[in-house]
Amino acid sequence: MRLKVIQKILGMLLSIFSLALLPPLLIAHWTHDGAGTAFAIAIVVILFAGLLLWVPVRQVEGEMKVRDGFIVVVLFWVILGTSGSIPFMLVDGLEMSLPDAIFESLSGLTTTGATVIVGIDYLPPSILFYRQLLQWLGGMGIIVLAVAILPILGIGGMQLYRAETPGPMKNAKLTPRITETAKALWYIYVGLTVACATAYFFSGMDLFDAVSHSFSTVAIGGFSTHDLSLGYFDNPLIEATAVVFMFIAGINFSLHFLSLRHRNAKPYFFDSEFRMYAAVTVGVCLICSTGLSLTLYQDDWAEAFRLGIFQAVSIGTTTGFTTAGFQAWPGFLPVLLLFASFVGACAGSTGGGIKVIRFLLLYKQGRREIQRLIHPNAVITIKMGGRPVNDRIVDAVWGFFATYVTVFAALLLAVMAMGLDQVTAFSAVAACLNNLGPGLGEVSAHYGALSGSVKLILSFAMILGRLEIFTLLVLLAPSFWRT
Repeated sequence: MRLKVIQKILGMLLSIFSLALLPPLLIAHWTHDGAGTAFAIAIVVILFAGLLLWVPVRQVEGEMKVRDGFIVVVLFWVILGTSGSIPFMLVDGLEMSLPDAIFESLSGLTTTGATVIVGIDYLPPSILFYRQLLQWLGGMGIIVLAVAILPILGIGGMQLYRAETPGPMKNAKLTPRITETAKALWYIYVGLTVACATAYFFSGMDLFDAVSHSFSTVAIGGFSTHDLSLGYFDNPLIEATAVVFMFIAGINFSLHFLSLRHRNAKPYFFDSEFRMYAAVTVGVCLICSTGLSLTLYQDDWAEAFRLGIFQAVSIGTTTGFTTAGFQAWPGFLPVLLLFASFVGACAGSTGGGIKVIRFLLLYKQGRREIQRLIHPNAVITIKMGGRPVNDRIVDAVWGFFATYVTVFAALLLAVMAMGLDQVTAFSAVAACLNNLGPGLGEVSAHYGALSGSVKLILSFAMILGRLEIFTLLVLLAPSFWRT
């Protein structure tokens, strides 16, 4: 384990993150919203902390090992989440405690979208932009961005990429060099953001809202500049734009890359995960829309389909935008949406949840076991895209699923022990672990009423979900620390 290399990387990444606070600082000075001092102090503190770590070991050279990558990723998300809370605590009027500020910061960076703030419409513009920027940076992963920078420092980044990038296919590279892979992902990410902001602007948003919401849409984050989320605009064209870009952002970004490189859409349609992702999304949209048209909107089926489709895509991709109080919908619809967030988006996307490809493999494995009961001596191979899947990958998916359920149960019991009722506890843990945001019960609107200890537990759940559990839990294994 190369502790000095880890220290050097953490110091450099913290220093780089301090620069991300410059845009909100400029907005604060431009709008005179009173938050400039808070951002200036945060920049100085974070930059100083980064340089304090980096300067003593700046001459250290060496390649990271896989274990070093896991440590850097976990420490960086924890430290960054804590550092990102500084502006929230310093801005006059917010009066946020440390647990509240950490919760809000991590909710942004992990693209969860849960908030403890009431009265978002009245926040200073710089704070509004900062919340959206946190989600945009966390969407593709600040670590992946840093992968393109680390070679300049003489340090390879493949270990960081493997540790941070989600999904069972994480070792696949789009290009021969990991630096070029990171750059390719970010070019697509930035391109989608620009396209989304442009579409929002021409759909009726002002420039500030268009840019801000494009950050959280492409990041599948869900933060908004208004308490009513996208429902504030009451604009079908804006909602349609959001649905399109939420769906696109939920697709594996490698498919976007391949489609652009080959200049056709075949990579999407030949990908079994994408086909299942589209089928699940369409299915949930139809169920919600039909359910609403038969209950709340019997005389207005168009409104039922408008609301049903938007909420199904938003919750299913774990974005978390809302245009209606889906928590009060009749029957099983709110629970269906919450369960859809467990499936989540595709691996290699900015979405949360267990990921579609894992559920697809679980389905195929279940079907294989049924066939084995009928034909005990048959050799049955699981295939994806016409190619056999190594049983090691299937075993890993089963292990991940079992661990996910176990962690969920443990967190659920923990927050219930803190006094939360069953509905609130279940939905809060699900929303944070799946990086979704909105929940049911007491957390249907915001998380501000929860105790500080519950917020810290849910903050931990956000990191677990963003790093897909194993990246964090591997640090708890005694064998990890043996030399």
